[in-house]
Amino acid sequence: MLVYIREAHALDSELPMMFGLIEDPTSQAERHALARLCNERLGLRLPTVVDQIDDAVGRAYQAWPERLYLVARDGEIRYRGGPGPFGFDPDGFEAAIRKLLAAE
Repeated sequence: MLVYIREAHALDSELPMMFGLIEDPTSQAERHALARLCNERLGLRLPTVVDQIDDAVGRAYQAWPERLYLVARDGEIRYRGGPGPFGFDPDGFEAAIRKLLAAE
């Protein structure tokens, strides 16, 4: 599952970048629209939930700008990747998924 959080490089953010030309949403409806756009443009087929405009989930998981977590069915965190982009490790994440599935 993907949790869509605050835009990392919105035009009106602390670290703006000129790709995408996206402004940080000011309402939950705008954030949902950007999550849909993200999934469409990236061709993602993951179930997606959207963090609230107060960024509670993003802050709780220290997810900004991106981070991978694997949460087991029992709620235990089985993998916590480093903060992106330099700590972003899809191979380590995949290995943790395979290990968890093998144990089940």
